[in-house]
Amino acid sequence: MFDISQPPSPLLNAFSSPNPGRKEDSAYQAIQAITEEVLRSSSWLADLRREMAKAIIGQDHLVERLLVGLLTGGHILLEGLPGLAKTLAVKTLARAVKTDFRRIQFTPDMLPADIIGTEIYNPQLTIFEVKQGPIFSSLILADEINRAPAKVQSALLEAMQERQVTLGDKAYPLPDLFLVLATQNPLEQEGTYPLPEAQIDRFMLKVIVGYPSMADERKMLEAIDHTDATPLIESVATAADILRSREAMHQIYMDGRIKDYIVALVCATRDPRSFGLDVQDYIETGASPRATINLKVVSRCLAYLAGRGYVTPDDVKSAALDVMRHRLRVSYEAEAEGVSSEDIIRKILDTVPVP
Repeated sequence: MFDISQPPSPLLNAFSSPNPGRKEDSAYQAIQAITEEVLRSSSWLADLRREMAKAIIGQDHLVERLLVGLLTGGHILLEGLPGLAKTLAVKTLARAVKTDFRRIQFTPDMLPADIIGTEIYNPQLTIFEVKQGPIFSSLILADEINRAPAKVQSALLEAMQERQVTLGDKAYPLPDLFLVLATQNPLEQEGTYPLPEAQIDRFMLKVIVGYPSMADERKMLEAIDHTDATPLIESVATAADILRSREAMHQIYMDGRIKDYIVALVCATRDPRSFGLDVQDYIETGASPRATINLKVVSRCLAYLAGRGYVTPDDVKSAALDVMRHRLRVSYEAEAEGVSSEDIIRKILDTVPVP
């Protein structure tokens, strides 16, 4: 936990020694009040983390990013090999939150109606009745999302962006907590379909799930020896808790220079030469404006999870890879030389001046 009286960011040094009557002192007091509200509204997160730890050993980055999605309402794409607890983590999160949850297993023979629903003719009433699909839930696990063809993927676009579904001539709103958590295997190509760029851009984060550490894998073996069944996960969070946290998170202070830094990072993916970067030939298209918006949202959420009422440059840096890796398309030259979008983003982070 950070001490608000000693902010780690030089941007807030003026607030570290309040002096009555100064403009900086009133700003300091405002940030301190925000921090207190952050701590009050986030008390339920400790219980949620504890419940998830019953089933998930290690994978701290994955758990943190799932909490970011829950708090911001931003959709998340989880990419990793089978057996790395992607599906288990999402199901555990859903069990710990008091809300409705649906798992959709994507397959090559799926139809859009299998997700969003359809209109069914009622011969007795001589009318068409709407049968809503599983998309009408608060938490959606889209398992192996890249196994469905493009027309099925397109059925998710309106839901993910507009948070509504159109059936016939009427639009139906989705729940306030509507959140898509999708998984995909990066290696297996048979029977899979690349996600459309328009859909990829609608995922706030693309999280790469890696292998656990040796210590965590050792703990898994011990856990198996002491449990005969799936751990009992209690529902400890409510929709009211999440919505209250979202309100508090929106109040978190973000300095203008932090905002300039966010814009500079994204613009460096489009015109790297302007920032002294010689990676232009490796970039086919830069990050979209959604990257700018999501960097701000995720940075604020990371400050919230840390119990702070203000955003630091480190929050932005921590969010950058997951926010931009799927929005920056590399060229054929980069692929030939083994340069990934992550390599380019790290180069940008090392080059663009930090406020």
